[in-house]
Amino acid sequence: MSGPVWITATPPTPNGELHVGHIAGPYVAGDVLRRFLAADKVEVHYTTGLDDHQSYVAVRGLKDGGRTGGEVADGYGVSIVRVWQQAEVGFDNVVHPRKEDGYLAYVQDFLHRLYDAGHVVARTRPLPYCIPCQRWLYEAYLTGKCPHCGSSSNGNACEPCGRPNDCADLAEPQCTVCGTPAEIRDAARLYFPLAPLADRLKTFWTAVDMPPHLRVLCDRMLADGLPEIAVSHPGEWGVPVTVPGFEDQRAYVWFEMAPGYLWELPASEREKGNWPAPVQFFGFDNGYFHAVLFPALYAALHPGAALARAFVVNEFYQLEGLKFSTSRQHAIWAHEALAEAGSDVLRHHVLADRPNGRQTSFTRADLARTQELLTVQWNGWLERLFAAVAHDSDGRAPEERPEGPAWQRLRARLERTVAELREAYSVEGFDPRRAVALLNEVVAGVNDFWYVHEHERDRSPSAHRAALTAQLAVAGALSAWAAPVMPAGAARLAALLGEDADRAVDAAALTPPPAGQPLTLPDRPVFGD
Repeated sequence: MSGPVWITATPPTPNGELHVGHIAGPYVAGDVLRRFLAADKVEVHYTTGLDDHQSYVAVRGLKDGGRTGGEVADGYGVSIVRVWQQAEVGFDNVVHPRKEDGYLAYVQDFLHRLYDAGHVVARTRPLPYCIPCQRWLYEAYLTGKCPHCGSSSNGNACEPCGRPNDCADLAEPQCTVCGTPAEIRDAARLYFPLAPLADRLKTFWTAVDMPPHLRVLCDRMLADGLPEIAVSHPGEWGVPVTVPGFEDQRAYVWFEMAPGYLWELPASEREKGNWPAPVQFFGFDNGYFHAVLFPALYAALHPGAALARAFVVNEFYQLEGLKFSTSRQHAIWAHEALAEAGSDVLRHHVLADRPNGRQTSFTRADLARTQELLTVQWNGWLERLFAAVAHDSDGRAPEERPEGPAWQRLRARLERTVAELREAYSVEGFDPRRAVALLNEVVAGVNDFWYVHEHERDRSPSAHRAALTAQLAVAGALSAWAAPVMPAGAARLAALLGEDADRAVDAAALTPPPAGQPLTLPDRPVFGD
């Protein structure tokens, strides 16, 4: 792979703690790709931010008894970053919108340039209004029924079907803060018409790698006529608009996020429009923004700039049959799951259960089964192996080298497996569910090899030690091959074997340690915190 790779993950909204659904979505998956590419010596940058200016932040403050949006964002922002660290998710840059010099002016300039170029226009259209709260209703302030699918929806976009709305077209609109039915009034706002960029979007959609569900969404929006999207709303929370006549309005937060992604890059790249085509990780509910809105905005201001290379999209991860939701407090919080199971177990579990192409559902019982798998299959084999090396080879890699038909068959199988594993880790074939399944196959196969060759201990001590050396080769390979999925445990295993960390996922890792090399007996489970 030539050239740098830029990976993005949708900035989370700091209106609550990160939940397991978030971890199962973009963040751990993007980290898996980052670690795989970095081990391959590819220049890779993994970036995100905090979505401080979401209206959901301000609404959370109101529902909490009058906390300010800043207080909500600051408190949960710290927690979110801490959870990423605990989950071993390694970002190269995390943008903090309200704390970085120049960010606000950059976003305002981005929107103002769109207006000056004629891509953003003024419109007077209906907008719901709450009389008791004396507040215009949009996004998190508003709830009703989606005009496209009929599902319960907030303003501006519907999570279940992924399509945008214009707030006033919601059926039965009401205020989410006080529950009062909304009054519909006219309001002057700024809009971004998508239709003039339809041809550019169609060309882009033929080139970008994206899943069928998202492609269907794009096709349906195109067939129905690409809408005009509200750029601003009358409100008090968010980035102030600088367009004359609209200074009392705030930018719709998804128009902030488009330049916000660019802010994650070095200034030289974002100003000249020469950024690398990103690989973007997000949930399907954010699909229209990434596949339609953002490419249109970038194409409008930077016609020659690279658009996304690939969209890696997760469906909803459910809990008890309903979507994880921070705003509705329907969640298993990530910090609790990490404290209970550790990063290795949780990462293995959510990647194996990743809602890739279909919705999946989290249960604590399933998480416990994953923990048992790592304890019995992965750690059980490693504990037996290191104990045998300590007992039968004085704690050093045996002099005997792997040999015999059984080892040749196992090695050939593992070489085929690692070729498939590289594909599952790659941008083009990215499938962490498959990657975890392949890793489990490796461990199951070497467990079988252990039990078969344990009989060599009495028949031929030399053959037994050769089998131990073979398994040390597999353990060394596993420390490299499993590192994108379970970096903490893989690093511990590499250290026990005296191997370098961050080795490539390839067949070269399947090499036994030098004869006589001292090995460290594990004093704790290798995989699992």
